[in-house]
Amino acid sequence: MSLSIERIEFLLLVAGIVALLARRIGLPYTVGLVAAGAALTFAPIAPTVSLTKDLIFSAFLPPLIFEAAIQMQWRPLRRDLPVTAMLATLGVALSAGITAAGIRWLIGWDWSTAILIGVVLAATDPVSVIATFKEMGVHGRLRMLVEAESLFNDGTAAVLFTVALAAMSGGGVSAASSLMLFAWTLFGGVAFGLLVGGVILLLVGRTEDHLIEVTFTTVAAYLSFLIAEHFHASGVLAALSCGILVGNFGCVTALSERGREGVYNFWEYAAFVANSLIFLLIGLQLARQRFAEYWLPALIVICLIMAGRAAAVYGCSALFRASRLRVSAAHQHVLFWGGLRGALALALVLGLPTTMPHRYAVITVTFAAVAFSIIAQGLTMSPLLRRLGELPAGESRRGTDAGGEAPANVTGEPSTRSSMK
Repeated sequence: MSLSIERIEFLLLVAGIVALLARRIGLPYTVGLVAAGAALTFAPIAPTVSLTKDLIFSAFLPPLIFEAAIQMQWRPLRRDLPVTAMLATLGVALSAGITAAGIRWLIGWDWSTAILIGVVLAATDPVSVIATFKEMGVHGRLRMLVEAESLFNDGTAAVLFTVALAAMSGGGVSAASSLMLFAWTLFGGVAFGLLVGGVILLLVGRTEDHLIEVTFTTVAAYLSFLIAEHFHASGVLAALSCGILVGNFGCVTALSERGREGVYNFWEYAAFVANSLIFLLIGLQLARQRFAEYWLPALIVICLIMAGRAAAVYGCSALFRASRLRVSAAHQHVLFWGGLRGALALALVLGLPTTMPHRYAVITVTFAAVAFSIIAQGLTMSPLLRRLGELPAGESRRGTDAGGEAPANVTGEPSTRSSMK
């Protein structure tokens, strides 16, 4: 069933209550939302809403990706681009390969199914990662590396997922066609994002009405994402490149002063709404899964994806050990444990054809991996960051940002009024 106005209002009411309670008891907001969504399943007024691929891709991902992108600074992103690119390409391939091989040999599923699960769970999810690091107030190079990798590795995962599906359906997939598909997904997504962003900035430059400026950025976020997806390029990379262009150049040259404030405030709230709805719906969907039927495969897959993630992070980081881009041991540990899975993995498996063998098993195992990621990794991220010294002294969800200047909002992100470009 689709989201109606009544259901959205009810879910937002629940999200607001969860936000208040989570901050009082020190529970991560995303974990609280998933728990609340699961609890709603047993309530007599539970909303009958299903999480679908179209809902995730069409409604939730564009604002979440765009809001993260407009906050990214181009210079530090460009400096660490080699590390990010390595993690998003070789790292994803390595993680997917280890997971697929383990599923084939330990569980005994066929290679096509094993590869499909490996690919789906290889990429870290930008929605979960960005929400978690915002809530904890992480800044600097660590946040840039983790968020940028989660945003860029979607392109690699999308290519591998398409190739795996084609192979499963009997379609011929050559190395040349796979390379062309990868190039189109990557460069096509970036090109669509820059094109839409450039056109929007030209329009924004012709007005000083802050409401029109906010409206144009809304169009930019969704239009870049949906156009890229329509032409089988990466919508995430399109929204990402569009947001970086708007955030780093548009806010300096095109937007008015009042428009800049309006854009940041609007997207801050839009991201909060999208995060709230998506994690509540994940909780609703998790409670409907019959994990008891596939508990052993689920446990094996969780162990495999953690092993694959470790190989990807520590292996790729070793390549930069002797360079100026060296990744510290503490950052590597956070990259490993902070590689969360979430909405992106669910969107891919929920879009699998109904005729696919082991489809229900694949969906159930993926939901189990996502549940482990959000709950187990989400609950332990803050203690890990503190133990490694990656959180500023006195940092808390109810405190201030890293500089101690601006009050945090409900998700732990500093107020954008103090960080205007």
